[in-house]
Amino acid sequence: MMVDLGAMQSIAARASLAGAVAENVPSPCISVCRMDEAGTYCEGCLRTLDELRLWSRSSDADKKVIWAKIGKRAEALALAAIRAAAAANTTATP
Repeated sequence: MMVDLGAMQSIAARASLAGAVAENVPSPCISVCRMDEAGTYCEGCLRTLDELRLWSRSSDADKKVIWAKIGKRAEALALAAIRAAAAANTTATP
């Protein structure tokens, strides 16, 4: 999955805000509905297929749990992108 660092930071920030909502937890969908190459996560919102399928029937508490997972995924993907960029810079020849 090609990671846009800015997008991952935005998703992580939205996840943090969603955790503070008491009710009517907003959907993480940003209308970029396609699965990554591995079929693991939606590239737009970082939800799994099960999370996507269950969202509309989930309680606000369950939605907050999903948002927390999304936030962790976004942070992990951003960190991996930063590490990959750093490794590429250290192995590049002048």
